[in-house]
Amino acid sequence: MAMRETTWKIQSLATTDLGVWKHWRSGLGGKRVVATNGCFDLLHVGHVKLLEFARSRGDLLIVGLNSDSSVRQLKGEGHPINTAMDRAVVLAALEAVDVVVIFDTVRATGFLELAKPHVWIKGGDYTMATLDPNEVVAVKLCKGQIELFPAVAGYSTTWLAQQAAQQVTRAYTPA
Repeated sequence: MAMRETTWKIQSLATTDLGVWKHWRSGLGGKRVVATNGCFDLLHVGHVKLLEFARSRGDLLIVGLNSDSSVRQLKGEGHPINTAMDRAVVLAALEAVDVVVIFDTVRATGFLELAKPHVWIKGGDYTMATLDPNEVVAVKLCKGQIELFPAVAGYSTTWLAQQAAQQVTRAYTPA
């Protein structure tokens, strides 16, 4: 079976022609645009459920993806584990995802201003009080709604990375 090419679904906020993007966005007619964003470093069940939920809230799902440098700023040295392009390709391969936009800033404000979502979905590790105020304003200015998706218990990238490190340590520690 031939592999389906999905890289056409991947954009970079740094190199996207804003005129082309605005033209594409205006051509969506009455379609309900949903956006979510994050690092998505080690994709797990919690991420997939979030993305499927987000897609169910509209007609088109745009995923904002933190670049490698912004992930390092957020998570520290040693992150990300996967490159932005690798993370974008994995996300783009998911049926729920229509477009992936890589952005270089720590906050998704610019991405949200570009996407102009009808609905912005954030994962359960956030509350309305802990959302970045500038991101909230970007969504509210385009009359978008904000919804929180409850965390899926037992799944986090940090937990997965720790488990993998422990497995490696056990495997290579002399008895």
